[in-house]
Amino acid sequence: MKPLPEIKVYPKRSALDARPLERRVGLIILASDHTSEPDFRRMVAGERVGVYVARIPYANPTTPENLRKMQPALTAGAALILPDEKLDAICYSCTSASVVIGDAEIEAAIQVAKPGVPVVTPPMAGVRGLRALGANKISILTPYTVETSRPMAAYFAARGFEIVSFTCLGFEDDREMARIAPATLVDLAREATDASADALFVSCTALRSALAVTGMENSIGRPVVTSNQATAWNCLRLCGDEAPHPEFGRLMTLPLVQ
Repeated sequence: MKPLPEIKVYPKRSALDARPLERRVGLIILASDHTSEPDFRRMVAGERVGVYVARIPYANPTTPENLRKMQPALTAGAALILPDEKLDAICYSCTSASVVIGDAEIEAAIQVAKPGVPVVTPPMAGVRGLRALGANKISILTPYTVETSRPMAAYFAARGFEIVSFTCLGFEDDREMARIAPATLVDLAREATDASADALFVSCTALRSALAVTGMENSIGRPVVTSNQATAWNCLRLCGDEAPHPEFGRLMTLPLVQ
């Protein structure tokens, strides 16, 4: 065996960029989530924007009680995303849990670890998206049970929307929700949208509804806002990215007005 060469230390320190990527989005997702990470990779990540993910414990079935149990893990989950480094936005990717825990409580828990970072939740982004589209009367489609859907209806009604129809699919396991085909969601959107609705909101980050947005919009002839599409849009706009992406629906062509 030949002797190893001497290992030399380069005498000059290499110059460093301010950041590896210009913008940073943190994403807190459920341990069982199949969909949020691929959706954010598809809609948010790019040459300027990095998406950095932490998973937190979650156990099915999807009930209000089980959803609330995630609240204590939010601070630790946020702390695991690029520790001691600033983010441009951070999203907690669970619509139903955000509704039962509360946006303010989620923001407070995350900002213990990431003070000052804008926090986005799917229902919060959904409200902003529906307002950006000028929608007042809405139909809502969820994959949940009636028990888990009731708080969702109350959330949107409390923010001034008239809910003209609400359809739920009765699923209790988010892993099964992720297995509903996008083409099936197009058919369900047609069935779930009331003729008087200005827009349809499709809830749940587990659903692959972002892949079906344009199909749903073409089918019902009006705008569709989905959980992952809305949070992706909200996070991009917080990063200063105003580029339109009509392939992900009408919302992805609009500015964010908070």
